[in-house]
Amino acid sequence: MIEPIAFAAMALEGALGWPGRLHGLIGHPVGFFARVISFCERKLNRAEWSDMARRIAGLGAMLGLIAAVVLATMLAVWLVRGAAGDGAWLLLAVLAWPALAARSLDDHVRPVLAALDADDLAQARRAVGMIVGRDTAGLDAAGVVRAAIESLAESFCDGVAAPLFWLLLGGLPGAWAYKSINTADSLIGHPEEPLRAYGWAAARIDDLANLLPARLAGAVLCLAAGAGGLAGWRVMLRDHGRHASPNAGWPEAAMAGALGVRLAGPILYDGVLAPKPWIGEEGRIAGAADLRRALAIYRRACVLLALGAFAAAWGAVWLP
Repeated sequence: MIEPIAFAAMALEGALGWPGRLHGLIGHPVGFFARVISFCERKLNRAEWSDMARRIAGLGAMLGLIAAVVLATMLAVWLVRGAAGDGAWLLLAVLAWPALAARSLDDHVRPVLAALDADDLAQARRAVGMIVGRDTAGLDAAGVVRAAIESLAESFCDGVAAPLFWLLLGGLPGAWAYKSINTADSLIGHPEEPLRAYGWAAARIDDLANLLPARLAGAVLCLAAGAGGLAGWRVMLRDHGRHASPNAGWPEAAMAGALGVRLAGPILYDGVLAPKPWIGEEGRIAGAADLRRALAIYRRACVLLALGAFAAAWGAVWLP
């Protein structure tokens, strides 16, 4: 039964995150994925090849990565179930634990808020630079807050809702296949050269893997927003398509509407201004208080997902 494993994994990650000492000792599976993906990109993304050849190479690398992850996790599940018998579910929950990142994301966003509360803009820029890809050196306080809220909303899907969804749907192979796909998208799924052709498959597969989880994430954020939920639904349904990603706009627009702020808009990447449209453009400029509220909504949304996993586990155990 997958459901008790999913709830136990959520509980473990919510209580512990991914401790720094453990990371220093064994690293993190996503780091291993990143090394494999980067190695393949260096070998297969050949400048002398045509765009079509690089697309085919990127697709082959992605299919190989997913197949390897699924087979490895299926073998791990088989070995654990054979060795541990009735107690296998707890060991499998430990193996699923690092696929989730609810506490870990919270741990990364809180230092941004702490720096803003201390009026230390330089430290706030450094802290938010750990979780976003845009240029942060020139951000004012409002820009730091905006970046942190956007990352919190989008990562609620990538780090919590989507891996939990695939864990419930496909067990450990589903959860870890998703994490490998999402890692590949973050590393190589970019529309700029030299990754445009090679990373095309990673981006499209990630779009497909997040199709349902992103919409689920947006809905859960609206539910967690309480009184702001109605505005969250309205802005989400209206503005989700303003994001360049077909999926990230759902949770970001939900959060923008729930908070009554505007997100996205023009952003600097590597010194180049990307003229992105605003999401929730009628909203106010976000401040530190809005980041605090966004964290509260995020935490309630994680609790709602954990309660959903608990309900599924309870039903699996007690219902015929």
